[in-house]
Amino acid sequence: MDAVTYPDVKVISFVNDNLIPLQVQFDVQPLSTDFNVKWTPTLITLDTEGKEHHRTVGFLAPEELISSLLLGMGKSCLDTDRFDEALAKLEKLLAEYPKSDSVPEVLYWRGVCRYKATDDPGPLKEAYEQLKAEHTSSEWTKRAYPYRLL
Repeated sequence: MDAVTYPDVKVISFVNDNLIPLQVQFDVQPLSTDFNVKWTPTLITLDTEGKEHHRTVGFLAPEELISSLLLGMGKSCLDTDRFDEALAKLEKLLAEYPKSDSVPEVLYWRGVCRYKATDDPGPLKEAYEQLKAEHTSSEWTKRAYPYRLL
């Protein structure tokens, strides 16, 4: 990713505007053990307390990297009950990267986030219906399958 993705102008701008990046060699101790890094590149989205919320392993093209990072940021917000911030990150990903491989997972987590913010199960069923219509064979559609009964 050093040759293609990291030098990309959009990636540099996104990282500088949104993250505190740390790049280390895959075998640096104790980090590689503490974070269970087995292959490179491994990108881990952590919160301010150092808790992991999202992980990506392997090469990603620039736009896929940005969408993966947005997803990680959204999941971090969701996991810490900052639902408005989580929805903003997830909606930004859907609006700016609608062809991303992350979209099915984003639709799933957006439904979960809306449910958790309102206690209304409707968004869970809506997430399943959208996943079924647009991403039939996705693992996220399968994970949302029980929501069809709501």
